Amino acid sequence: MSLINVTNLTFAYEGSYDNIFENVSFQIDTDWKLGFTGRNGRGKTTFMNLLLGRYEYSGNISASVTFEYFPYEVKEQENFTIDIIREISPNSMDWEIMKELSQLDVEDDVFYRQFYTLSKGEQTKVLLAAMFLKENAFLLIDEPTNHLDTEARKKLSSYLNRKKGFILVSHDRAFLDNCVDHILAINKTNIEIQKGNFSSWWENKELQDGFELAENEKLKKDINRLSAAAKRTSSWSDSVESSKYATTNSGSKIDRGYVGHKAAKMMKRSKNIESRQQNMIEEKSKLLKNIESNERLKISPLKFHDSKLVELRDISICYDDRVVCEGINFSVEQGERVALQGKNGSGKSSILKLILGEDIPFEGTLVKNNQLVISYVSQDTSDLHGSLSEYAYKYSIDESLFKSILRKLDFSREQFEKNIQDFSGGQKKKVLIARSLCERAHLYIWDEPLNFIDVISCMQIEKLLIEYEPTILFVEHDSAFCENVATKVVRL
Repeated sequence: MSLINVTNLTFAYEGSYDNIFENVSFQIDTDWKLGFTGRNGRGKTTFMNLLLGRYEYSGNISASVTFEYFPYEVKEQENFTIDIIREISPNSMDWEIMKELSQLDVEDDVFYRQFYTLSKGEQTKVLLAAMFLKENAFLLIDEPTNHLDTEARKKLSSYLNRKKGFILVSHDRAFLDNCVDHILAINKTNIEIQKGNFSSWWENKELQDGFELAENEKLKKDINRLSAAAKRTSSWSDSVESSKYATTNSGSKIDRGYVGHKAAKMMKRSKNIESRQQNMIEEKSKLLKNIESNERLKISPLKFHDSKLVELRDISICYDDRVVCEGINFSVEQGERVALQGKNGSGKSSILKLILGEDIPFEGTLVKNNQLVISYVSQDTSDLHGSLSEYAYKYSIDESLFKSILRKLDFSREQFEKNIQDFSGGQKKKVLIARSLCERAHLYIWDEPLNFIDVISCMQIEKLLIEYEPTILFVEHDSAFCENVATKVVRL
């Protein structure tokens, strides 16, 4: 056991006026299984890069371990997998490698396959196993679940639960709960560490937020009372001060010295109340420093004239004589939230694209009305570029509504001025989802919409779908989301 000490860490990107971190100090035990959470764009990946020494910063980071970052970049993907493992962990024996991979249900035959022929899930497992074999390594694991199906996530979560000495960024609540014993959270104004898993941290956060909101309500009442008192006192002192120059009914002059002294006392009292008011206002601003924006999202789905929107009968999809899936039978009824589930490579995305009308080679019967309006969220964000205004114009959506939704998903106004290409992975996915929420459609088709998206935003989207009940067909490997949202599950 050793400690990673972070002292007075301050960092801002070159050309930026805003600090990502400012005088941050905390300690991490290298035996911890540390879950790392925070809204998109708060600096989770930035902090990992600071640990790796990739940016200059002020303050101090001291550690007696070597930091290793996942995803590991494999430059020679034509090499055999065993050679890549040995490159990462040259001192590991073959039996150690085989034992490590067996814990992840990776077959021995991957050793002598070229790395690029492995599935994304296999690549993830191989690289993580190789990195955990390194001596004196503290792993910085950045969103390992994005290319894994539900079963692979469960297996990886169980594997990590048997390990220690890592920081894990993931937005999958069930995944985090199963394999971490501490939470490192980037809040609005600070970084905090708590013992426990994500659910216990979230429960504590909700309790703290509730306390702060209740205190804020009491504080606002006090401020309103003090404001009214200060206004009355100021008005009285002004009235008394002006009366110095008046005369009595008998025509004699007012004792200006006495009246002036009285007015000065009242003015002083007014200033004291005003000072107390300002102190309370400052206290109020401190109180609400870490309450996250979790505003309700809205959607306006269209009603279709038929209860059945889509039907697939005995559908088979083949690519170059390779059968991807066959014997697929299901329908999507109005108001249903259908989760399409299956292992990677089982044809989920192909089925979505077939329904969208793309040129997918298939056999069987697809029943879909030509008047059906569909809104689609793709897995891929690589073609996003330009400004948010240009994007809204391109898709003929209301720009004000589009940006309002992004604000509710924790976009700052400064973000609106940036090029979408410069957004984080989670922010890009939010652009796609916000656009879809702006579109009035009979059917919403979302392909892995939660990849890279922070947990609080996932919860907002979850509440939206449950409250407004749009007809949606979606692929998503986040088990908590699927369990809470889906009204029907189709397994391939």
